[in-house]
Amino acid sequence: MSAALVLHPDRLFPADPSTRSVARRLYELVEHAPIVSPHGHTDPRWYAENQPFPDPATLLVKPDHYIFRMLYSQGVKLEDLGLARKDGGPVETDPRKVWRLFAQNFHLFAGTPTRLWLDHVFVTLFGINKRLSATSADESYDIIADKLARPEFLPRALFERFNIEVIATTESPLDPLTSHASLRTSGWKGRVVTTYRPDPVVDPDFANFADNLRQFGEITGCDTTTYAGYLAAHRSRRAFFRLHGATATDHGHPTAQTADLSLPQATALYDKVRRGRPSAADAELFRAQMLTEMAAMSLEDGMVMQIHAGSMRNHNPLIFNSFGRDMGADMPTRTDYVHALKPLLDRFGNEASLTIILFTLDETVYARELAPLAGHYPALRLGPPWWFHDSVEGMTRFRQQAIETAGFANTVGFNDDTRAYLSIPARHDVARRVDCATLAQMVTSHRMGEDEAATLVVALAGSLAKAAYRL
Repeated sequence: MSAALVLHPDRLFPADPSTRSVARRLYELVEHAPIVSPHGHTDPRWYAENQPFPDPATLLVKPDHYIFRMLYSQGVKLEDLGLARKDGGPVETDPRKVWRLFAQNFHLFAGTPTRLWLDHVFVTLFGINKRLSATSADESYDIIADKLARPEFLPRALFERFNIEVIATTESPLDPLTSHASLRTSGWKGRVVTTYRPDPVVDPDFANFADNLRQFGEITGCDTTTYAGYLAAHRSRRAFFRLHGATATDHGHPTAQTADLSLPQATALYDKVRRGRPSAADAELFRAQMLTEMAAMSLEDGMVMQIHAGSMRNHNPLIFNSFGRDMGADMPTRTDYVHALKPLLDRFGNEASLTIILFTLDETVYARELAPLAGHYPALRLGPPWWFHDSVEGMTRFRQQAIETAGFANTVGFNDDTRAYLSIPARHDVARRVDCATLAQMVTSHRMGEDEAATLVVALAGSLAKAAYRL
């Protein structure tokens, strides 16, 4: 027999009765607030084509690196989860078998945010009342598969059910944005915008970088064999993205290093990386220069700039060689911001009309670097805990370490940063509950009045993100 699956109404709230009561009252203000999702990785084709989602395993297991990295750590082969090999080698093709394998290992997720999100999805979306396990695998599979075939589970219907006010996807500058163009003329009222992610034409270590530059020139009609033409191509493509709703750019660099080279120096560096095989130092310097160039362009066109720094991508060569990039083997690294950002901040840090949102995977810099930086420079804001840290404890640590110096006003609320569409309401619910718990403790320790906490919790649930991302 599988254990009952029940979502406790006071989950994540403090145990102290008086503090819990405050948290409950705050939560009532935001429980049903619209979802603002200003940064994420859902597929715009879902909204444009509005076709039924596939089977439970293909929807919930195979695309979610939170799930398969945990299973892989316990000896489950990615082939047995149906993940495609680069060489076309055999993998499991029966989604029910994949689901059974996931279900029999579901206990591995105890205490993780993945468990919180999935339990929320199972209960609130599918009405499942048994904890996922080997014995409940087939029953839960059938329930989910049956509902995914219904009209009310089409992507647009779920968008409306989730009460999403706006959601941002993330696309390469080489993307034609066909789905976004289709959405603009579809007559559907859901608001889906794109985000400019130039990494494929900014990072010399990116696969097929030289060919990407060639395509970049063809798409824009700019001469990307010259540095001036290359920068013009970015300006052209940014304008194209803005036509499709973009208000932000995103930069996933291995470090937060910036540079402010002279035009001759930058031109010479571009010529070196464009011709191929730059040194590691050249590649890092070019990425650093391009962060500063992107900041300059954001000051021109008003797009918000996000810097997601500090991930060592594809740490496991066996997985990378067999399955490709972004397969659960990315690792956080120590990341410097105070020194790394100084060239950019020397030029643009005092610009109140510029917004640069900083993210980190290095929690040691919250109090030492990020909070003081955002608490001083008008151009800087702090993004919410990201990736490995968008968890109950991760969000709590962020509030404890950053708010005293940066204040709430220099943060941007919450974003779910996910491709797991069904988990979006769950992720926002967890974030809102953690914020309610944090604010309730401030109220009961007499650090602020409950009226102030009420104003802040509403801002954290949506208005801070809308303002920061100019939505």
